[in-house]
Amino acid sequence: MKTFHTLAKLFAILAGLLMTFITLMTCWSVIGRNLFDTSLIGDFELTGLATGAAIALFMPYCQAKRGNIIVDFFTSKVSEKNQAGLDRFGALLLALLFALLAWRTTLGGLNSFNTQSESQILGFPVWTVYASMVPPFVLTALIGLGQMIFGLDAGDTDAVDVGEMHS
Repeated sequence: MKTFHTLAKLFAILAGLLMTFITLMTCWSVIGRNLFDTSLIGDFELTGLATGAAIALFMPYCQAKRGNIIVDFFTSKVSEKNQAGLDRFGALLLALLFALLAWRTTLGGLNSFNTQSESQILGFPVWTVYASMVPPFVLTALIGLGQMIFGLDAGDTDAVDVGEMHS
């Protein structure tokens, strides 16, 4: 699980770099359009493609840090043992969902590659975005599966032990 958490951090850093690129590119395009009457051709396409990849790259870290929204309105009065069981079941469902996403994204990417699908303005090969999304989806599924098996904080070196907080 520690390896999965390390990979999740690396994917999140890569996602942050992509988001920084998008921000700088958008600023450059807006400044160029308003001050120099020129803009970056295809900036809207690149923003969409890079954002899709960045969102996928953030997913493993979000799951590893238990950053997903949990609605515990109905389970707030359930015992800690039952709550832990429900949390593990939720991690299993998430793992199954991301395994499905990885599979379907792989098929979509292969279809895009085989049909040589490209973005409209730049002619950027769309399959590369699909390819960048599959590894983080697989990693998110593996993290969810590991959390179901070993517990939600397994492998998280930054997690605080609740028992230590009460000591």
